[in-house]
Amino acid sequence: MNPFTPRGELRSGLRAPSVQPAPHVAKADATIAVPALFVLLWSTGFIGAKFGLPYAGPFTFLILRFTFVIVLMLPAALLLRARWPRSPRESAHIAIAGMLLQGGYLGGVFAAIAAGMPAGVVALVVGLQPILTALAAAPLLKERVSLRQWAGLALGFSGVTLVVSQKLSLDGLSAAGIAWAALGLLSITAGTLYQKRFCPSFDLRTGTVIQFAAGTLLLLPLASLTETMHVRWTGEFVFALAWLVLVLSVGALSLLFRLIERGEATRVSSLFYLTPLTTAAMAWFIFGETLNLPGLIGMAMGVIGVALVVRK
Repeated sequence: MNPFTPRGELRSGLRAPSVQPAPHVAKADATIAVPALFVLLWSTGFIGAKFGLPYAGPFTFLILRFTFVIVLMLPAALLLRARWPRSPRESAHIAIAGMLLQGGYLGGVFAAIAAGMPAGVVALVVGLQPILTALAAAPLLKERVSLRQWAGLALGFSGVTLVVSQKLSLDGLSAAGIAWAALGLLSITAGTLYQKRFCPSFDLRTGTVIQFAAGTLLLLPLASLTETMHVRWTGEFVFALAWLVLVLSVGALSLLFRLIERGEATRVSSLFYLTPLTTAAMAWFIFGETLNLPGLIGMAMGVIGVALVVRK
């Protein structure tokens, strides 16, 4: 055989048939890849907040983040002639979901951390979201939550609690911090259910513009009333802002919207159990934070719990 004959060609010059993966294998790979990538990207949000919050108030920080997302996505939507909502009613549904998912959830989490509440406690409070979503999904979305899924939700929450408890500090707790964290929990729960019920499918480019504009309108009065809106433009702040805009607000949220559109609310929300676990691993790698045996056991419990929920 000619050594320069491309691999895959036979002596006769006929090309050997290529081996293609079975359709169900490719579909399974895609089904696993999208949630895994979402969890990985979403988990970097706490890291970005830790870098950026010392240099701006929480609402000011988020308003800048939302504004840059709009500046990026609006020209893209216009140039690519993306589909806008067909009616004011559809636009209103997307905007309300945006106020809850962007303004309410992110505003609550950032404000709780800025008020001195430890990030671990905030993560534990927000970690109740999959359970609240499962409780509400049955009557609101007619989703059936099986006994196996309930067991997975309980196991996942126990795993998150075990991981977070290794770093849990009650110093800095205040009524304001607890209230902001609870607001974030209720907002992301309500936003997930609302979007799944009223606007599960929309063009990501135009929908992102509408949602972040709505979130900006919600946070702007809060920032003007409670903050100086002064920003220290350090290198760390610019890096954190760029990361949160490009990776979180554009990348991770696009994946979240896709998951909400294609999956049941209970299964999608269970992925948030993996966020504190992945964040703890990142903090160990980046900041040298401790990660002991109970933390590793909690991570394993969280992964198994999510597997029980999402498994068909």
